[in-house]
Amino acid sequence: MIQRLSHTSIFVLDQDIAHDFYVGKLGFEVRTDSTMDNGFRWLTVGPKGQPDLEIILMPVRSSMSKPEIADLLEAAVSKGAMGAGVFITADCQKTYEELKGKGVVFTQEPTDRFYGLEAVFNDPFGNWFSLSQPK
Repeated sequence: MIQRLSHTSIFVLDQDIAHDFYVGKLGFEVRTDSTMDNGFRWLTVGPKGQPDLEIILMPVRSSMSKPEIADLLEAAVSKGAMGAGVFITADCQKTYEELKGKGVVFTQEPTDRFYGLEAVFNDPFGNWFSLSQPK
């Protein structure tokens, strides 16, 4: 029986830029930052209030990826085709203002939806996220 999701991936084009964005701007914690024997950097982050989740900042190009697959992933990420998820907040308007002040690019200001207040932002690569305050 599956008990929980512990890790999930977000494809990124540069792990150092991803680290700066997810840690420096979104305020996530680094959970793991280690280089494996094959040179692959295992970099995971997560929201401070959710210690049992690790988000892998997965490079599209690495020692573990095939070039033709990396080309496809890079194109999809860069074109904003990778809607990566929903981040929950207790106060969407306040979090929107804080993140916008840190330089996070929003494609949608906080908007009332049937499920709550939602804003939409992009990471530096084109991945998009919903920032939601549930009703």
